[in-house]
Amino acid sequence: MATTGLQVLGLLLSLTGWAGGALVCAAPWWRVSAFAGDELVVSEVLWEGLWMTCLSQWGKVQCKVFDSGLALSGSAQLCRGLTVLSLLLCLLALPLAVAGLKCTHCLGDQQGPKASLVRAAAVLFVFAAVVFLLPITWTAYVVIRDFYDPNVAPPLKRELGPAIYLGWIVAVVMLVGGAVLYMGSTSTSAPPIISSSGRNNPEPATMEDKAAKAYV
Repeated sequence: MATTGLQVLGLLLSLTGWAGGALVCAAPWWRVSAFAGDELVVSEVLWEGLWMTCLSQWGKVQCKVFDSGLALSGSAQLCRGLTVLSLLLCLLALPLAVAGLKCTHCLGDQQGPKASLVRAAAVLFVFAAVVFLLPITWTAYVVIRDFYDPNVAPPLKRELGPAIYLGWIVAVVMLVGGAVLYMGSTSTSAPPIISSSGRNNPEPATMEDKAAKAYV
């Protein structure tokens, strides 16, 4: 039978991952300027995200949104598209999960169709987690590759920002939430008890039945 507790827990984890994914998508903390080289300028820190860059100088932060999305590199545009796609998949899975929860009455008491809706929502959450994980991992790979590339000038080198680490955590939470939501919607029926003669065991006779047989 479908377990309400697992369904609610999986939905809460998925929603937590979705909210964290929206924060990671909007945050300008994907890449941070690296102090690589002989000259260290510790008073200025440059933060870069998918939508804006921020410059921290002597405790003051100034942010600027990218003027043109088409002027960005193909890698940055792909990361934008994948993160937005992941959030849209979660938005699509949310009403399906809520309508299919065992504790809701959107579809009455039809547990079969409701369980199918929850399983579909769980698959969407898991797929969204995988899609969200791709731009995070790719950005981390590019940052590490350029950092150790001697052909890249030191002022252009970057390090992993906190949004990358948070993105990995968000993807795992979303993935676990979808898996728990799916497990909570699976139906398992107890197997029938078979006697040694190969037939189903009859129900034990009650005291009234025994008394009636004795009277006859």
